[in-house]
Amino acid sequence: MSKKKTGKKRQTGFVNQIELKTISRARKDIASWKRALRMTEIQDNPKYYLLQQLYDDIMLDALLTSQYKNRELKVLSEPIVILNSNGKVDEKQTKIINEKSFVADINKAIFEARFYGYSLIEFSYDKQGNLVVESIPRYNLDPKGGFVYPDYTEDKKINYRELSEFGTWILEFKDKGDKYGLLNKAVPHVLFKRFAHSAYSEFAEIYGIPPRVLKTDVQDPVAMQRGKQMMQEMGAAAWMIIDESEEFEFARGVSSNGDVYSNLINLCNNELSMLISGAIIGQDTKNGSRSKDESSRKMLQELINNDLQWIAQNWNNIVIPALIKIGELKGDVSYGYQPEEDLEGLWKKTTEALPYYDIDPNWLKSKFGIEIIGKRNQGQNLNHTADDFFD
Repeated sequence: MSKKKTGKKRQTGFVNQIELKTISRARKDIASWKRALRMTEIQDNPKYYLLQQLYDDIMLDALLTSQYKNRELKVLSEPIVILNSNGKVDEKQTKIINEKSFVADINKAIFEARFYGYSLIEFSYDKQGNLVVESIPRYNLDPKGGFVYPDYTEDKKINYRELSEFGTWILEFKDKGDKYGLLNKAVPHVLFKRFAHSAYSEFAEIYGIPPRVLKTDVQDPVAMQRGKQMMQEMGAAAWMIIDESEEFEFARGVSSNGDVYSNLINLCNNELSMLISGAIIGQDTKNGSRSKDESSRKMLQELINNDLQWIAQNWNNIVIPALIKIGELKGDVSYGYQPEEDLEGLWKKTTEALPYYDIDPNWLKSKFGIEIIGKRNQGQNLNHTADDFFD
């Protein structure tokens, strides 16, 4: 890879050097997690691919994905603006940047760094001259040393922080407060939840459809064949054939209807919700209430606001200087968001002003979606009865 490429002709990079590998789908457990963490702590050539593969595996959990997507979609859908040195919106550059598809790719990479620990992206231009953002697979990265492994199972590596493209064509995002990312804290809860699901399934199979037992003379081939055929035709539940002189009975254990597994699953779900959303939102239908759900959503919004602030910091410190160097942005500009309007408070002020002032109908329609068709007669009595209506 060349260490010096500038201008809009740059079309190659790390992505073309990455060797694709078959990913193992073996069952993961706590031992797998501990082994993955140990691999990242090796002094010479630490490897992060086992931990990142584990992150991808736990993201198959439905509730974790739901909580993650709720937060991600709210963050990435926030309208952005480009501000000039005076703090005013640069309308021209704001319009240009909002029309570019690479903006969403950059924000997604920054957001993911908070959960996965780090992200490394690379700029290049396609044949049409459009800026393209490529994410370097985290399997192939060592964020601590600043290395890219073309083959993550080998020790051959490239120090991307020493390349001339770093800071312009190659950008790195890291959550310095949590080197493993938030998903590392979700791993044990997902793994225990899977164990509980598996055990609950076996419990339901055994106690929901108890096994069938047939006693017969096992020394008689004809009786054995007849008994086997009969048991197979009775259904798919587990069955066995024992001798007339043998006995079969369930081992006596703790009497349960499976609450122990259900409680463990609920505990893991609650922990995942607290980790990603800061609260349990819309799940506890037994003890939930509207006020509780509203306060939980406010907590989630606080986390989203923090994510937006963190994305803006990365843009102002890392992304905008790079985009200015390659010519996508110009001048002394910064990244920001459109201030959120308090429509509820504005509506209250509007209704209080209505008796004293004339309100522009076009403004009411654009702001609140209220269609104004004319003025009401001041002396009209609205307290009609049903009899008045039919007169």
